Amino acid sequence: MFILGDTAYGSCCVDVLGAEQAGAQALVHFGPACLSPPARPLPVAFVLGQRSVHLELCAKAFEAQNPDSKSPVVLLSEPACAHALEALATLLRPRYLDLLVSSPALPLPVGSCSPEPEPLERFGRRFPLAPGRCLEEYGAFYVGGSAASADLDLDPDLSRLLLGWAPGQPFFTCCPDTGQTQDEGVRAGRLRARRHYLVERAKDARVVGLLAGTLGVARHREALAHLRNLAQAAGKRSYVLALGRPTPPKLANFPEVDVFVLLACPLGALAPQPSGGFFRPVLAPCELEAACNPAWPPAGLAPHLTHYADLLPGSPFHVPLPPPDSELWDTPDVSLITGELRPPPVWKPSDDPGCLALTLRPQLELAESSPAALYLSSRSWQGLQPRLGQTPVTGAVSGRRGIAIAYEDEGSS
Repeated sequence: MFILGDTAYGSCCVDVLGAEQAGAQALVHFGPACLSPPARPLPVAFVLGQRSVHLELCAKAFEAQNPDSKSPVVLLSEPACAHALEALATLLRPRYLDLLVSSPALPLPVGSCSPEPEPLERFGRRFPLAPGRCLEEYGAFYVGGSAASADLDLDPDLSRLLLGWAPGQPFFTCCPDTGQTQDEGVRAGRLRARRHYLVERAKDARVVGLLAGTLGVARHREALAHLRNLAQAAGKRSYVLALGRPTPPKLANFPEVDVFVLLACPLGALAPQPSGGFFRPVLAPCELEAACNPAWPPAGLAPHLTHYADLLPGSPFHVPLPPPDSELWDTPDVSLITGELRPPPVWKPSDDPGCLALTLRPQLELAESSPAALYLSSRSWQGLQPRLGQTPVTGAVSGRRGIAIAYEDEGSS
């Protein structure tokens, strides 16, 4: 038996890579989890914890916020409170006829089969919808959080729900200890407005940095290739960066990058940023999709996705890029940030040689045409100049000694 610490990218993901290094045959994951499918087939058991829930107070809060007994409502919770949802629903079902109880999307045992229809999986949860019903018809009642902390930006799981829930449906949160409720409509509107702003920044960007934020979630390689194809089709340059956990000092080393896209699990992509902030905005993959794919979002599909797997082929939300001759690429577009008209992107096929083409300099020297090299040449300071053959050779001499506040040759003054 081995005890593995959290990975460098996020403690909510299953560390299948560390388990593979130790030769483990199974994993037990303690604490909050995003429940994303791992990149390696490995049996995983989740221990989410059990937080105490005051059922009577939560039931009274639910009745106060939902006076109509016929309105469709979904019971949601943070992972540690999921054990109490069925007991809460038992208290409410005699009055509320259309009540749906969600459950964590834990991996099913191998070979298990059920005669019942497979429930809908979304936001790391399962929703046992009746035939002909859709999740967009339901309001939400979320049990979790704390009444003492008003800053719910520290909970990326709740942010994922607020972004993905239907904008026209009510969403209430309830503290499991006190039963205090809060309408999250205003906060959900701020999150969507922030996402629209990041989409506009991505549309204005010319150079995109793709941050490899996960190596243990399934289909991350396919998602990385999809994002590179998106940027190339929109006429943008993209660079893949593997930096571990993104921090402002790390990303500040790449000033030529206009926006960064963090390829991570849904909770990792929505995790709160450090207090210092980043020099350039950090986007989620879904925001780059909305910026580079002119066919997105189509009618009838939710534009506020949170997981990159929803963008890949095989997902009901996948939207292929329009062909090069489509009129969608020539639609005029005005930047809401600068107010300028954006030029239509030059659609390039995936086999375009790109920066491998050689250009001829006036001095008849061949050099590789690279956007990074052109950006470096335009800088006023390009680093230390070696000046080979131009500096006379001299013997080494002793330099100044001491600290900057008082060198030894400066005396006591």
